[in-house]
Amino acid sequence: MLEKPMRKLLVVEDDLGLQRQLKWAYEDFEVYCAANRAEAMAILRMEEPDVVTLDLGLPPDPDGVTEGFAALEEILRLKPDTKVIVASGHNAKESALTAISAGAWDFYQKPVDIDQLHLIVQRAFHVRELELQNRQMQEPGKDGETLFGTLITAAPEMLKAARTIERVANTGASVMLLGASGTGKELLARGLHDASDRRHKPFVAINCGAIPENLLESELFGYEKGAFTGAVKTTEGKVELAHGGTLFLDEVGDIPLALQVKLLRFLQEREVERIGGRKPIAVDVRIVCATHRDLHQMITDKTFRDDLYYRLAEISVPIPQLAERSGDSVLLAKHFLNRFAREMNPAIKGFAASALTAIDQWQWPGNVRELENRVKRAVIMADGKFITVDDLQFDNVDEDDRLLNLKAAREAADRKAIGRAIARTEGNISNAAKLLGISRPTLYDLLKQYEIHA
Repeated sequence: MLEKPMRKLLVVEDDLGLQRQLKWAYEDFEVYCAANRAEAMAILRMEEPDVVTLDLGLPPDPDGVTEGFAALEEILRLKPDTKVIVASGHNAKESALTAISAGAWDFYQKPVDIDQLHLIVQRAFHVRELELQNRQMQEPGKDGETLFGTLITAAPEMLKAARTIERVANTGASVMLLGASGTGKELLARGLHDASDRRHKPFVAINCGAIPENLLESELFGYEKGAFTGAVKTTEGKVELAHGGTLFLDEVGDIPLALQVKLLRFLQEREVERIGGRKPIAVDVRIVCATHRDLHQMITDKTFRDDLYYRLAEISVPIPQLAERSGDSVLLAKHFLNRFAREMNPAIKGFAASALTAIDQWQWPGNVRELENRVKRAVIMADGKFITVDDLQFDNVDEDDRLLNLKAAREAADRKAIGRAIARTEGNISNAAKLLGISRPTLYDLLKQYEIHA
């Protein structure tokens, strides 16, 4: 078995003592050191490291940041996916944040805390490896990866759904995909079709909620010439067109009750009869459905037939919302940016770090469809090389929340919980403390720490 190659790290630092210290500390990486921009670029071209730590104070400008910023720009121009971690002194945080806006991935402060920096570097490698895995999953032609050739995810929540679909692809069972709008239900339905033994036959999709009720029957089952006014020729319905393949009924919960009876009859007999027709037509088709509605409640309300539900939902697969898919919003955002930048704005090189943080924290009520639209608009409208929070047009995003870390996440959660408790108790500190499960002095300390005025 071949050993996994060591991960390559480039340390750009003109202090030779610190160079040696960092090289010794990073024994689990293959470390290359450079003392200036020219050496750094030579190593970058030859070794192509995925992560770089960069001191902004490089010769011939060791007391400034001019050379460091020039190195950052050149690194990202030559290898845009590189995770560059910049160094800042005690009074140079502003320069570090400017570097992040220019495309750096993270920063660390001097004097160096080796353990803290090691954690940042490990995290950078982890994110880079996730990106590479998802790029490989999108490459066509790999055996056994047809489904994942259309699905971009690293989230266990979504992979579970995908594995279920992959497992039932060749069974012939009817599959019901349950999830909110924009979660990728049609993408998964196509993945199921492509992974099945019907993949060389048609995949036909129809959105039952987008077609007027009086037209839906003719769309599904077709009609004979002269069956009604305007029926100037015999037309096959979607069910017939899918013969031998897969019929995807999107928003199946919107099918009216009267038509549900005819759909149930088809599922039982596997025959359709066109409107105005007199003879049944045998059809071999696999049914995949999707809905964002609560069909169990609709059955209770008698707006959806339970016998039809059990025919359609032999296998039910819940599809998580984007906000529930760990880390997928960032992976998908980068995928969409690469695609749209190539088509519409090649000058765009990536996201500013603050934009990635905002993408990760946004709740995405419109799911993947909202993410795709925001990134597309940002690529078209952006003035700089890197997409910013403003380009994405988020509301109520903290512009100062530049970096994702446990301390920041904990503080955000504390602030949110304290704010809710104070609002619910109408400013009564004692009651708010009880609601939060902490003592009154502890709550006072937190209010002071976070500068919250109750």
